[in-house]
Amino acid sequence: MKGKRLGIIGGMGPKATSVFFDKLIENTVANSDQEHIDIVIMNHATLPDRTTVILEERGEDFLREIKRDFEMLEKAEVSNIAIPCNTSHFFYEEMQGMTTIPIIHMVQETVKEIYEKFGEGSKIGLLATNGTVNSGIYEKECQKYNLNLYTPNKPLQDEVMNIIYNIKADIGSDQDRFEAIVHQLIKEENCRCVILACTELSIIPLRKETSCHTVDAMAVLIEKAIERSGKEVKRKELSNIFV
Repeated sequence: MKGKRLGIIGGMGPKATSVFFDKLIENTVANSDQEHIDIVIMNHATLPDRTTVILEERGEDFLREIKRDFEMLEKAEVSNIAIPCNTSHFFYEEMQGMTTIPIIHMVQETVKEIYEKFGEGSKIGLLATNGTVNSGIYEKECQKYNLNLYTPNKPLQDEVMNIIYNIKADIGSDQDRFEAIVHQLIKEENCRCVILACTELSIIPLRKETSCHTVDAMAVLIEKAIERSGKEVKRKELSNIFV
């Protein structure tokens, strides 16, 4: 069966986009090249830093640059667009207003999955950039489902930001420390699960005893991108799609 062409606006960051593409291929049921999804990737690495433009209220700088990507994807005749960057979804409404092509809402889909698994009233931890945390995009979605969102205190949030930007700088990541942060939110803060709400965090390999407590927003986006492209997903367990 011929599927729908998928557009990806990446480069936020480039390594996360590479992992997103690899996992998209790995988790699509296909027995030949021709059964995979046709994909057009815009690796727009020079897009302004999303956290910076949100905190400095310079969103127009980001939107002006990304508009060209939507124009090129329209010419490429893609059917859906995936943007593997949580923080960029602060501008979702403005971005969707730039194109008639549906943009898969990474944040909405992730919170919906959590609600369906854990139910309303659940306490959910969030690990993300300062831009994502301060923008309130996850808090807004959690409120729709009566989910209680927990964000780390400043010292812990500073650690999370260091982990994220060390990955962007190709310095590497401290897997043990990051896993300790996840377990701290589960055991000390009594969170039912922890959202990995930054695609750089999705790159960190997690042990099964840690990944079972997480819901990876990138994994959710991969699943939805495959399904909307008319293909079948190999694995359905979102916390283990990267194991």
